[in-house]
Amino acid sequence: MSSFSFERPLVLWLILVVLLCLKRCKLKESALLFPHLFILKKAADKKSFLPEFLKFLTLFGVIVALAGPVRIDKSVEVKRKGHNIVLALDASGSMREKGFDQENILLSKFDVVRELVKEFIKKRENDNIGVVIFGSFSYIASPLTFNKEVVNEILDYLDIGIAGRKTAISDALIESINLLKNSSGKSKIVILLTDGFDTASKTPIEVAVKMAKKYGVKIYTIGIGERRGIDESFLKWISKESKGHYFFAKDAKDLQAVYEAIDKLEKSEIRGREFVKKDQLYSYILFVATLALLGYIYIYGKRGI
Repeated sequence: MSSFSFERPLVLWLILVVLLCLKRCKLKESALLFPHLFILKKAADKKSFLPEFLKFLTLFGVIVALAGPVRIDKSVEVKRKGHNIVLALDASGSMREKGFDQENILLSKFDVVRELVKEFIKKRENDNIGVVIFGSFSYIASPLTFNKEVVNEILDYLDIGIAGRKTAISDALIESINLLKNSSGKSKIVILLTDGFDTASKTPIEVAVKMAKKYGVKIYTIGIGERRGIDESFLKWISKESKGHYFFAKDAKDLQAVYEAIDKLEKSEIRGREFVKKDQLYSYILFVATLALLGYIYIYGKRGI
């Protein structure tokens, strides 16, 4: 972004001094006796504008040049260090239950979760986001991408039972880790949300945890709904082994608080450096002032004064 400034702005007060002097300090020239003097004076006044203008332009230019005019270009180099995050969402049959949001009791658990997840995604401006959906099996709904709008549009097309009615937590974690293992970022996170027990995985959870440790993936697990319907010890163990954290959300307000807590725990790093480039403009102004001075000298030299 460019801006104009002076390095020594106080020098510009000299312009007022010059204006006062031009008005009050009149040059006395030698007097000549000449009949009908008013005719000569009138003719001289008509021709005096240009030299007076050139004289003022010269003085004005010198003063402005002394004030140090500069053009400043500011640029900011911003380094954004985001996270690679995969959101593993339970879309099994139990997510059809209503009443999870007390303010919108007709909405299913999945509908409420989807809207809260979309809000969470919008906040993660510097992160690479992917989505894995799981039920009886798991699949990648969205690969890792910085395009948050596309991810949220994909979420709008997802629905309960799209991956079957059962719950395959371990398989979902393996799918999520596979999505992250070849990503370039150092910070790799899975946020897994479920309202039930693992009833359909084909691969033991120990395999998923070993993979998480091998590829440096941190797993946050979230259990929602009634505690009796969630295998909390299972989810806690997964998070502990992967250096993550387990959260429980009984309703929509609790879940919103959980996503806000994760947002604070995994803040993206933003570093910036500002560069300032100054272009000195006094030489251009001095050039114009010099031309004005030469013009002033030429006019008066031609008059023989």
